[in-house]
Amino acid sequence: MSRRISPVIPGFGLTLGYTLFYLSLLVLIPLAAMFIKTTQLSWDEFIAIISAPRVLAALKLSFVTALIAALINGVIGTLLAWVLVRYKFPGRKIIEAMIDLPFALPTAVAGIALTALYTPTGLIGQFADSLGFKVAYTPLGISLALTFVTLPFVVRTLQPVLADIPREVEEAATCLGAKPLQVIRYVLLPALLPAWLTGFSLAFARGIGEYGSVIFIAGNMPMKTEILPLLIMVKLDQYDYAGATAIGVLMLVVSFILLLFINLLQRRISTTS
Repeated sequence: MSRRISPVIPGFGLTLGYTLFYLSLLVLIPLAAMFIKTTQLSWDEFIAIISAPRVLAALKLSFVTALIAALINGVIGTLLAWVLVRYKFPGRKIIEAMIDLPFALPTAVAGIALTALYTPTGLIGQFADSLGFKVAYTPLGISLALTFVTLPFVVRTLQPVLADIPREVEEAATCLGAKPLQVIRYVLLPALLPAWLTGFSLAFARGIGEYGSVIFIAGNMPMKTEILPLLIMVKLDQYDYAGATAIGVLMLVVSFILLLFINLLQRRISTTS
């Protein structure tokens, strides 16, 4: 006769109820309200809004720049996490604090600082201008701002995973004749890849909806450097609430599909490794 094993700390039903209530209040109800608001539009009106050339251009710009920033941080963030976990050196705590700075710093402040640096008359932008390319008011500037904002997501996701990998495993592989690239490929990469995908997806999702750090350095030129969150604000300023929610639903659906694909890929890698 099987006997039911009770948990050490009881109260699953109560805690689950609070969890679902809190999640519904903060996430499900607002998202449902956005979908309900969109029902004020007919299907033809909804398609006309989300397929407008200005909306499609902003959608492409937002997702491409967020993807570029996430990929850059996927590489640089991995190197930073490796250095901070594997090595002890003077100034390490300062670097740790600098990585967390985008979390604490208002994104609008970051946008103003980056714009001041990378405009054609800025400290760094003037050198770029002399070489024949611009940073501020271009998609490159948007990618730069998103890279700054999303860096901590990759670093902080990878650090605990790297800390849990014993150095003895790498040393054993080296003693068995593995070369550095083989150690990375067969020892480190299988353990890091699920966490790397998590950090990448978090950075990508944050970059898609980022507004404050991008609004100043983008230049906000329609069809060129206008991001999708700004276009939503433009619709709201025009009191076009149905149009704003239609674009919001478009962002939500596309983001959800991409994140779902990344999560399924992460789960598949975790089960096969």
